[in-house]
Amino acid sequence: MAGSPWQRFYESGHRRRRRHWSTRAASLGRPTVSIGNLHWGGSGKTPAVIAVALGLVGGGQRVAVLSRGYRRKGREPLIVSLGEGPLVSGEQAGDEPVMIAEQAPGVVLAVGADRRAAAALALDRAPDVDVFLLDDGFSHVRVRRDVEILTFPAADPFAGGLLLPGGRLREPLGMVRLADAAVITGLEGGVEPPADFEPTLRRHGFKGPVFTSTLRSELLGGPTPERPLLVTGVARPERVARTAAAAGLECVDHLRFPDHHAYPPRSLSAIESACARHRCDAVVTTSKDAVKLRDRLPAGAPPLLELRVEAEIDPDFLPWLAGRMER
Repeated sequence: MAGSPWQRFYESGHRRRRRHWSTRAASLGRPTVSIGNLHWGGSGKTPAVIAVALGLVGGGQRVAVLSRGYRRKGREPLIVSLGEGPLVSGEQAGDEPVMIAEQAPGVVLAVGADRRAAAALALDRAPDVDVFLLDDGFSHVRVRRDVEILTFPAADPFAGGLLLPGGRLREPLGMVRLADAAVITGLEGGVEPPADFEPTLRRHGFKGPVFTSTLRSELLGGPTPERPLLVTGVARPERVARTAAAAGLECVDHLRFPDHHAYPPRSLSAIESACARHRCDAVVTTSKDAVKLRDRLPAGAPPLLELRVEAEIDPDFLPWLAGRMER
């Protein structure tokens, strides 16, 4: 990391905060696994959370995911799912929690800025929970965790190597030394991780195993269209465009909105206008965006199709995690 005064100041602040909470973090009363990142958005973390949750459920565990619920309405902790799909809307819970609830049957999901309160609510509604997964938990230092997992996007694993404003890191790379495992996400089938990925982690003090995660995409909601419009409100829209192209979609245009976009009426009008202009026969969007666009496109608009992306993590990962949780 560059040694500018700003970078040094920001890094020292992170270290002081972690030292402060190192002896004050609260236990959630169950084994707790954190899955997070060092990046600002777009690390492929959410598909990894879903894959890990489903893997643990497949192994006989009762899993509860705890998420912040970014940009949701309301501050009180909220149950999003008890394992049978979403109980609330994306507006109430946040887009990613509802997406997780849709794709992770059997998994309890609670949201709240205070993960301790969210955990208490989850245990009140589902006292048989065996393990908590902290979604985006690396920076949530007020909660004690038993296993710390960091995800890194294959397309940009080190986010420029700098904290804001010079780079796209929200925590210094040196913090990788606190992780028990690293997962490089978003690899396409047959593609190897960048050659410098593991050596760079080791140089920054990381001592754990490195796992890979590949992506598998599926188009849901109808047959493959001939003139689809791609609509995204995610951190890395270019990655979605590549996934769509790899799936055989020849998109006539790509409307790019900010990450976690709420799609107010003016955005829906922009989609309608683009569909008319390009004579589209479908609107293709991500799972996260589908949570907010379903049943909201104007009457007469083409069908909404979901380009769902699922993570397939290294088969050695779950056995490693089970062994680590037994310690």
